[in-house]
Amino acid sequence: MEFDTLTAFDKDLKQLLKRYRTLNDDLEDVKTILKVKPEERPPFSFRIDNLGLETCVIKVKKIACRALKGRGVNTGLRLIYAHFEKEEKIIFVELYHKNDKENEDRERILKNFK
Repeated sequence: MEFDTLTAFDKDLKQLLKRYRTLNDDLEDVKTILKVKPEERPPFSFRIDNLGLETCVIKVKKIACRALKGRGVNTGLRLIYAHFEKEEKIIFVELYHKNDKENEDRERILKNFK
C-alpha cells in the first residue's frame, strides 16, 4: 500500500504537531492498520457518501494519540483519506481535532478528487 498526502493535509499536521507531539508516530500506527484493512470499519471509520465521487473517501473517528494520555482511541482526532483500491494507494486529505471544527472539509475533498 502506497501512502501520499495533500499539501493541505501537511499544513494540518504541522499545526496539530504543535499541540500533539506524538502525532507522527500515531499516524505511523494508523498506516500499519490501513495497510491491512483500508476499507471503512464502523464504528471506528465510515465512508463519506453523497459526494458524487468514484473514489472511496473514508473518515476515521477514533485515532489513538499518545499525547492525549488516558483517553485511548477517544481522542477526538479525525482523519479523512481517499482509498484507491485498484492502485493500492491511500491519500491523506485532512486531519483535525473535533473541537477545532465540526465536520470534514467537503470542498477540499471535491476540489482534489473530482
